[in-house]
Amino acid sequence: MKIASLTTHIVAVPPPHIGGMYWIFVRLRTECGIEGVGEIYATAFHPAAMTALIDDVFERYLLGHDPHRIERFWRAAYSSGFTQRPDPTMMGIISGLEIACWDIIGKAAGRPVCDLLGGTVHEKLRAYTYLYPVNAAGEYDYNDPDLAADYAVKMVEMGFTAVKFDPAGPYTDYSGHQLSLAVMDRCEAFCRKIRDAIGSRADILFGTHGQMVPSSAIRLARRLQKYDPLWFEEPVPPGQEAAMAEVARATSIPISTGERLTTKYEFQHVLEEKAASILQMNVARVGGLLEAKKIAGMAEAQYAQIAPHLYNGPVGAAASIQLSAATPNFLIHEAIVDFSGFHAEILKTKLCVEDGYIIPSREPGLGVELDLDVVERHSPYTGARLHLQMASEPADVKALAPARG
Repeated sequence: MKIASLTTHIVAVPPPHIGGMYWIFVRLRTECGIEGVGEIYATAFHPAAMTALIDDVFERYLLGHDPHRIERFWRAAYSSGFTQRPDPTMMGIISGLEIACWDIIGKAAGRPVCDLLGGTVHEKLRAYTYLYPVNAAGEYDYNDPDLAADYAVKMVEMGFTAVKFDPAGPYTDYSGHQLSLAVMDRCEAFCRKIRDAIGSRADILFGTHGQMVPSSAIRLARRLQKYDPLWFEEPVPPGQEAAMAEVARATSIPISTGERLTTKYEFQHVLEEKAASILQMNVARVGGLLEAKKIAGMAEAQYAQIAPHLYNGPVGAAASIQLSAATPNFLIHEAIVDFSGFHAEILKTKLCVEDGYIIPSREPGLGVELDLDVVERHSPYTGARLHLQMASEPADVKALAPARG
C-alpha cells in the first residue's frame, strides 16, 4: 500500500467562530483507493503560507510511502533540514498527515483506531466544555460571572461533570506579568459564583493561557484554592518548566498544561520538573496519535493523567477521542458543548455526546467523514486573522474595571 495523493482544505468557520477562525483538513488517498482524513492544528502562520508547507512535507516524506510506517514518516519529517528538534508548525503538519495515515490503517484493517492503539479501555469518555454565555444583546460575554454561573448550571443540566472558564485576561502578547487586583477579584468572583451555582455536581476548571509570572500565579492560586478547582491551567508561559513547578509546589490545586507543547521531549521536561500532573496535549499539534500515546505512557509511569485539549475542528477531535478511549490514565476530554453547530454540519455523522460523556466511534478508522459539499461552501478561508490571536498591547491596569459583586 502506498500514498498517492494529498488534498488540503482550509475551511472558514462561520461566526461566532467557535473552534477558531478556520480549520485545516488534509485528505490522503492510497493507490488502492483508501482515503484517510486528518487535521492540522498549526496556528503561527496564515493558511496561505501553511498550504505550501504541507505540500512540501507531503512530497518529501510521505508521497509513495506505506501509511503503516508511522515511525519512518515521523522521524524523517521531524529531522527535516538537519533539525531534530520540536517545531510547532512542523509538528502540526506531521500531526495532521499522521492522523490521516491512521485513518487509512484503521479502514484497511476494518477496526477503529483505538483498537490499534492498545484497545478500548473506556467505552465512554468524561467530558467538559468551556462556558459560552450569551448576554441579553445576543452576544458572547466572557466577562460577567453571573452570566457564567447561569450558563454553568445549564451545562451541568446537560450532563457535564466539569466546566472551564478563563477570566484572567486580557490575554496579551506580553505575557508573564502580575495580574491586577481587579482581575484577581474577577477571577475569584467567577469561581465563587459558579461554585455556588453548581455546588459539588461538577468540577470547575480554571484556565489562564500562560499569562502570569510565578509569584502572580501563586497569589491567585491562594485565592482560588477554597473553591477546589480540578485544575489551574498554564499558570505561566510555556517553556520554563521550573517556573511552573514553583507554582505547583505552592498550591494544592493540580496544575495542567500542554496545549502549546509538542513531542515527547517537551512533555518529558514537564514531568521531570513535576511542573504539572495533568497533560493537555492536542493530538493535531503534538505530533499525532502515536506521539500522543507515547506521552500518555510517560505520564502513566509518573502517575500523571491526560486531559486532551481541543479548540479546533471535529477531525482532530475524532482522533483525540480514539486516543483517549485507549488510554488507561485518561482523566477528561474537552468538548465544544455537544459538538453541534458547524462541528456537526461539516461531518456526515456528528460526534456523539450523551449526558455529558463522549461516546467513541466504533467505525473503522477515525469514524468520521467530511461532508465535502459543506467543506467546499466554506473554502477557502480568505480572512486575514490567524486561528487565534492575543492582544497586541500589554495589559493596562488602569483600564481594567473592578469586578462586579
